[in-house]
Amino acid sequence: MPIASAFLVPGTPLPLLRRDNPPWEAIARGYEAAGQALAASKPDVALIYSTQWIAVLDQLWQTRGRIQGSHVDENWHEYGELPFDIRVDTDLAKACIASTAQIGVRSREVDYDAFPIDTGTIVATHFLLQGLDIPVVLTSNNLYHDGQTTESLGRLAAQAADAQGKRIAVIGVGGLSGSSFRQDIDIATDHIVNGDEDRANREMLALLERGDVAEVRQKAPDYAQSARVDMGFKHLYWVLGALGGQYRKARTHAYGPAFGSGAAVVEFQH
Repeated sequence: MPIASAFLVPGTPLPLLRRDNPPWEAIARGYEAAGQALAASKPDVALIYSTQWIAVLDQLWQTRGRIQGSHVDENWHEYGELPFDIRVDTDLAKACIASTAQIGVRSREVDYDAFPIDTGTIVATHFLLQGLDIPVVLTSNNLYHDGQTTESLGRLAAQAADAQGKRIAVIGVGGLSGSSFRQDIDIATDHIVNGDEDRANREMLALLERGDVAEVRQKAPDYAQSARVDMGFKHLYWVLGALGGQYRKARTHAYGPAFGSGAAVVEFQH
């Protein structure tokens, strides 16, 4: 596989919109470290799967050459707007669309002005691709696809890039544990709201760091269920698929809270 680099990153906008808050600033610094690693790997294109781009019928792929605008997060609108300017590798996106029939998945193009780009994609491209002239392939999180199907989509996307002679940065955008505070808090004291989920997050990160893919696969389903992981941890399966199901080890650049839920920036070394 033509892998330049691979990352698991959070989709929360809090480290971007309120970096002045210490618990969230640590995530921002981890994101920036990952961005430096991505830049050093010199990919031709970034393949991005965000749990926050929701689809319910077909698998959707962006094919508009350039998408620009400003987005207000539905949960954190009081913190301001999220501007974006993203260049899409249309040729590769169309090749990905053509490839999914072989696993029984119907895909469709998204190509119209003012399409609502999700928060996770905007945050990831801001931190990881800012200042870099790197196009992206963006695909959706179909709610009816399980981890196995999502892994297959990642594998097919990487194969399509290989067929075009392109080195890729693979990015899975999503959170860890899903519990959050149900009341207002002093954000300076933000922490993982559930102690059991905090321990489960740390155990999973340690597994990822060791590179024991077999054990990760064995424990990921129970972890996803018990810790209420964002979308069943499908963003991890996307990365694993693009990596061909294996990697040597991983590095956690940051781990911390996002209003009680878990967020981590992880770099995979293949």
